Amino acid sequence: MSSTTCHRLEGRVAVITGASRGIGLAIAQRLVAEGACVCITARKPDPLHQAVATMPDGSAVAVAGRADDPEHRREVFDRVSGEFGRLDILVNNAGINPAYGPMADLELDTARKILEVNVLGTLAWVQEALRRTETGFAERGCVVNLSSVTGDTPSPGLGMYGVSKAAVSHLTRTLAAELGPAVRVNAVSPGVVKTEFARVLYEGKESEAAADYPMKRLGSPEDVASAVAYLVSDEASWVTGQVTIIDGGLHTAGGVA
Repeated sequence: MSSTTCHRLEGRVAVITGASRGIGLAIAQRLVAEGACVCITARKPDPLHQAVATMPDGSAVAVAGRADDPEHRREVFDRVSGEFGRLDILVNNAGINPAYGPMADLELDTARKILEVNVLGTLAWVQEALRRTETGFAERGCVVNLSSVTGDTPSPGLGMYGVSKAAVSHLTRTLAAELGPAVRVNAVSPGVVKTEFARVLYEGKESEAAADYPMKRLGSPEDVASAVAYLVSDEASWVTGQVTIIDGGLHTAGGVA
């Protein structure tokens, strides 16, 4: 990180969902490194507390709960309001994919749960942030949603996850059109990133999985975090409604995640 970017988020406050590990934690660490304070969320308290411990004292707080639980969302924003008094950035990273296989065999209850968490949950976090007038978010906010290249090109076994992420991408564009100029809304759309969440896609076959990527490697959480840090900074002040693909060139080369 260059000296020109290391303080560009000084004084900002961010909420990052699904941030006890992987991409969410990398985003939290990057925003803190650039001067922000963060509130991170995830289901389990112990991994969250361990995540907070990786960041400087006073820079991060944690609230455990389910991303699709309205009470949890209210608790998070109550904590942010009481602890920091403002909110500038919301990163919707929480997502699930409890199904792997053909769509023809997918249980509809499972499909509903994926849409509930990945799509409606994303919208609900934005709505709750906008309601909190005491934080000033509705006057100068910035949202980044986590989409996926599976939302652009069908990936074997990831059908409903891809459907949900296609919806997240369109939700991002729609919110950007509705909420500007006060609130900017963008998304990042990663290929396969080496996290626990994506392990089934590369474990024991990483070289094979990376072969179709022009960059000849899979992504790291830090690759995604760098893009998010740019999108929430003033350097991206004229960027909204964009879904930024971060996939080592896979999509351009016609590959499938």
